[in-house]
Amino acid sequence: MTDKPQGGKPGDDSAAEEAVIKAAEEAAAGGADAASSSEELAAAKREAAERTADLQRLQAEYQNYRKRVERDRLTVREIAVSNILESLIPVLDDIGRAREHGEVTGGFKSVAESLETVVAKLGLQQFGKEGEPFDPTMHEALMHSYSSDVTEDTCVQILQPGYRIGERIIRPAMVAVAEPQPGTQTAGSPDTADQAKSGDADKTDGGSDS
Repeated sequence: MTDKPQGGKPGDDSAAEEAVIKAAEEAAAGGADAASSSEELAAAKREAAERTADLQRLQAEYQNYRKRVERDRLTVREIAVSNILESLIPVLDDIGRAREHGEVTGGFKSVAESLETVVAKLGLQQFGKEGEPFDPTMHEALMHSYSSDVTEDTCVQILQPGYRIGERIIRPAMVAVAEPQPGTQTAGSPDTADQAKSGDADKTDGGSDS
């Protein structure tokens, strides 16, 4: 007696078809899952890039804020120091006048020198010397004269010293200014050179006639 094959009738392909369909569905589901994972990964990368950009922007803003605060702090300090030093200039003027009259002696001399040292450390600089060229940005002319001893506008007397902090003028120097005497010629002027050449030529002519 011959046994019949189990599973179904010969020529019946329904089970095979079901297996193929099931495998296709699983493959499709796997592909969908892979596509979904890829999209999620891309979205995560975009979000990470956005967060990184936000962090970098915040860091740049913070650095700019720190620089601005430091700059403002220095500006406020400079203004405060400048106001204090400016209020001390009349005191320094009194010390200067007392020194000219030989009155800076004893304990007063020590106090005066200490004060001058402190203001110098804070950046206050005195300027203005006799014989230096007149500069209208640094000097204020209170007296004017002419002199044959100068070849340009020159400070011939310092009536009151000037003060500055760095490049900023707190007070210009009060000076007496002398200008070159009208009609005088400087050693290097063209007229003087021409006169010298003319004199040499006369000497040469005189030598040839002898």
